[in-house]
Amino acid sequence: MAEERGKSKLFVLKPIIERWPAVARPEGYVPFKTKLFWTILCLIIYYILTQITIYGLSPTTVDMFAGFRAVMAGASGSLVHLGIGPIVTASIILQLFVGAKIINLDLTKSEDKMIYQGFQKILIIIMIFVEAIPQVFGYLSPSDRFIAMVGGEFTARTLIVLQLFMGALIVYLMDELISKWGIGSGVSLFIAAGVSEAIVTGLLNWLPVNPNLPLSMRNPPAG
Repeated sequence: MAEERGKSKLFVLKPIIERWPAVARPEGYVPFKTKLFWTILCLIIYYILTQITIYGLSPTTVDMFAGFRAVMAGASGSLVHLGIGPIVTASIILQLFVGAKIINLDLTKSEDKMIYQGFQKILIIIMIFVEAIPQVFGYLSPSDRFIAMVGGEFTARTLIVLQLFMGALIVYLMDELISKWGIGSGVSLFIAAGVSEAIVTGLLNWLPVNPNLPLSMRNPPAG
């Protein structure tokens, strides 16, 4: 049911939104060199995160959505496994609710826009857990060694969820940093980076399709 006319009920979150950690906006003009520096730095950090695997994940785990990871700027089994999924999902949900007047916010008003942007940040955090928990408790299984180390399967899966949360949170903060201090949008940059990495890796991958058989015409390179 649409909210009554007047201020949105989301204004009750205003004290939280005002204290929510955020990347500070530049006070004036940002030189191109500064924008380029932050953009390249975030891109390097992103590529590093794609190479850091989730600690304790079973090596036999099969990612059911591996084919979509590049499009979502994610890397299977890494800290950025979720990619930009939580950011995009939260943005779409909020836009739909505001567009359908389910959430009564007038984005032409600065105060309403502040509430919108602040609630979107909170929703991103929620969506990280919404996307991470089903995957970890579904098919991202911890290794037996990790389960024995932490003293239980539930604890092991919870720790994997926290790793995914930290990775997704870093991606979200870098997206905000690029949007304010860098060039363009962090979401677009990470998508381009993920797709580019997949293309380059595929072209240069000389491992055979079937690793158990020697390289031949019938067993060509996977790239």
